[in-house]
Amino acid sequence: MSDVKTAPDGLVPAAVLDAKGLSCPMPLLRTKKEIGKIKAGDILQIDGTDPGSRNDIPGWCTRSGHVYLGEKEQSGYMSFYVQKG
Repeated sequence: MSDVKTAPDGLVPAAVLDAKGLSCPMPLLRTKKEIGKIKAGDILQIDGTDPGSRNDIPGWCTRSGHVYLGEKEQSGYMSFYVQKG
């Protein structure tokens, strides 16, 4: 997929959500809950294994006023980065 946005290096998340092993819609539901716990401008890192999150998280950010910073391939999972709007 050429439209995958790669997160920049050096991001420092305020919180990390472990959504590994969860399938749709749980990663997004947990993300919505967790983003409410951090301050505007802070970064939430979501670690997950559900391939649907590649579309779900950026789309949700667009609809809800948060900034999707991108993703990084890890060993066996993906990390997604969202800056709270």
